[in-house]
Amino acid sequence: MTKTTGSNTAKINNGVNVDALLGAREALEQTPEAAQFKWRASCEWVTGTHSRSVIGNFFGLGAEQSRDKNFRVEADHPKVFASEDNAPTPVEIVLSGLASCLTAGIAAVAQRRGIQLHSVKATVEGDMDIQGILGMDDDIRNGFGGIRVHFDIRADASPDDIKSLVAQSQKRSAVFDIVTNPTNVLVTVN
Repeated sequence: MTKTTGSNTAKINNGVNVDALLGAREALEQTPEAAQFKWRASCEWVTGTHSRSVIGNFFGLGAEQSRDKNFRVEADHPKVFASEDNAPTPVEIVLSGLASCLTAGIAAVAQRRGIQLHSVKATVEGDMDIQGILGMDDDIRNGFGGIRVHFDIRADASPDDIKSLVAQSQKRSAVFDIVTNPTNVLVTVN
């Protein structure tokens, strides 16, 4: 993408192929049924509170989609929970997912708006009273009581433009939606 300011022309490159994204959006407007995706992960217990998830193929664009490789994500609990601390906790992975989704959105929106990014850093904190998950008090929820996301963004843009980037990313973030709105979850056992 090229941004023209007065007589200067600058190449904006945040590493996002906005033309391809817009092309996909136009194609999906013609075939909205292809926009139905199914993301998957499988998880196996390793030992103690340590587990390993594998993320690979998914369904989208009306067909199974293959990846070149599978991704592995491990989870565990810290030693203060009498665990081995082999990996981040599942709730920390959720925080990482939120930060990653919002950060990717900022890059895409900035590219579309012709804003050159120099750095984007998200810091995410989630407050949790663990009396809920320990079964000490049924009136205390098991999940986060609140989450705070703080961005430090360096870009060729005004503070208001940067705030607008973050707002648009938040508006379109799948993970932000997942953690801020109820989602139907069905759990079954074989």
